[in-house]
Amino acid sequence: MASATSRDVLGRGLRVLGRAIREQPRIFAVAVAGSVLFGLMVIASAYVVGAVVGKVVVPSVARGSVTGGALALAAAALFGISVLRVVGIFGRRLGAGYMQYRLQAAYRRRVTRRYLDLPLSWHHRNATGTLLSNANSDVEAAWYPIAPLPFAVGTLVMLVGAVVSLFLTDWALALVGLAVFPALFALNVVYSRRMAPRQARAQRLRAEVSGIAHESFDGALVVKTMGREAQETARFAARAGDLRDALISVGKLRGVFDPMLETLPSLGTLAVLVVGAVRLRQGAITVTELVSVAFLFTVLAFPVRAIGWVLAELPRSVAGWDRVRRVLDATGEMPYGEVTLDPATPAPATLAFDDVHFGYEPAEAHLPGTEVLGEVTFTVPAGKTVALVGPTGAGKSTITSLAVRLVDPRTGTVTLDGVDVRELTAASLASTVALVAQVPFVFDDTVRANITLDRAGIGDDEVWAALRLAEADGFVAALPDGLDTMVGERGTSLSGGQRQRLTLARALAGRPRLLVLDDATSAVDPRVEAAILAGLRAPADGGAPASILVVAYRRATIALADEVIYVEHGRVVARGTHTDLLATVPGYADLVTAYEQAEHEREQTRTYDEVTQLTSGLEVEVDR
Repeated sequence: MASATSRDVLGRGLRVLGRAIREQPRIFAVAVAGSVLFGLMVIASAYVVGAVVGKVVVPSVARGSVTGGALALAAAALFGISVLRVVGIFGRRLGAGYMQYRLQAAYRRRVTRRYLDLPLSWHHRNATGTLLSNANSDVEAAWYPIAPLPFAVGTLVMLVGAVVSLFLTDWALALVGLAVFPALFALNVVYSRRMAPRQARAQRLRAEVSGIAHESFDGALVVKTMGREAQETARFAARAGDLRDALISVGKLRGVFDPMLETLPSLGTLAVLVVGAVRLRQGAITVTELVSVAFLFTVLAFPVRAIGWVLAELPRSVAGWDRVRRVLDATGEMPYGEVTLDPATPAPATLAFDDVHFGYEPAEAHLPGTEVLGEVTFTVPAGKTVALVGPTGAGKSTITSLAVRLVDPRTGTVTLDGVDVRELTAASLASTVALVAQVPFVFDDTVRANITLDRAGIGDDEVWAALRLAEADGFVAALPDGLDTMVGERGTSLSGGQRQRLTLARALAGRPRLLVLDDATSAVDPRVEAAILAGLRAPADGGAPASILVVAYRRATIALADEVIYVEHGRVVARGTHTDLLATVPGYADLVTAYEQAEHEREQTRTYDEVTQLTSGLEVEVDR
């Protein structure tokens, strides 16, 4: 079974290498040409050295004098061969390195592009650490054997040339070569088979270590506030220890086989000297031929190792390629259509849900899916504000994801201005609708860069207009460098409310015709939130107001909406004005009242804290 598995790894590894050659044939040809040139010069150097010893050194010793012309000719021959060997090494290394790095860069781009094409449901089933490993270490591992591959191909050519030259020299010495060279190849194959499971396990553990580390760092706030530092450290240490043990196992195997691979050519040289001495005494070969063959076995030791390097890295390459291909072959992307909404239309867009059903796919194919939404039908009329209200888990965030087409419904349609969002081009959808998510994401860049995102037509005037509309111009103007202020990773230098207003300004800078707010102002003071929503309904610059779909809890926010959609268990239970629902729907009234009470308690606590801080400050002044 193990042998069959090893043969499978060898075959799959060779197919991965074949793929690399097909993608970079010209560069590979240059690298192999350099390697072949090097190999031929190695054989040539052996016979030149033999000729120098047999025809220059031995006669000179016998005569007791050295001929200057013969030495000069020998030196010139060796120098010329050395120059050609250097050219071969340069071509081989440059071509192999260029090929390897081009493949790694290309596949990092492909993996990243694939990540962006795949739906959120796919990302939810895959840990972030694993995805990082796919794009980094797995891509590197997949193409790691490319570096020694041209050398190995050139070495094969060199071995064939060496065997032919041995037969032309003497059949007995050729038999020694036929015994040593296959033994070297067989040893390399055994090495590869033993290495395969070890490399595969090490590559898998690399991804797991990366995943645990990313999860711990990303959740640093939870880890520290819950006092889980020791447990997280122990969890990481356990997996890191497993990776250490796996890599040590790889190192041990290399420690066993490397001396054997070094010893075989030396044994071959010794055998050549023994057999060659007998053949020399018999008069079958000359001193020149014996020295040439012995030197040939000596210089072949290093190039032959290149074959072992490739075979040893094939298991790791296969493991990496399997993980990369899992991403590239993943299905579920949402193709865009070819319909374009008129980008010059300043009027707000109309959003409509018609009998929409949605459910998340199971993590495993044999498990049932999860129904999240059912029979959802409502409309956000042009220029109007519609509030989505419902308890936690009712499906509000899923509705917002459907509105901006982060996911597609199982059945039913979501339309913008009467056009199914699945028929729109990506550019048209992005320019028409903007989502401000519940959790704001800020890039580690300047305020300006976070708002513009390198979008055309958004200058500083548009940036400041968006900031004013988001009630963010005041705090941005107070920053040390204004728009050029670096906000840190995930906006760590900003408060939660500032991050939310910054991401809101980012959405507004693109002048969307439909704005979807998924509880996007929860960290903002209620008075500021009311001012923001009022500004969105009637922009101060006289521009057309956007249609707004807002997930809301605060009574003041909900009261600003033209219509309220009340959702429970993934279904629209009631719809109407805030006043009507408050009077006719008990569940709605209870939810809004409970949230208002909780908000009032938080406000009282905040006011108490502010008064306490003020009182403490006055007491300090009095003491002074």
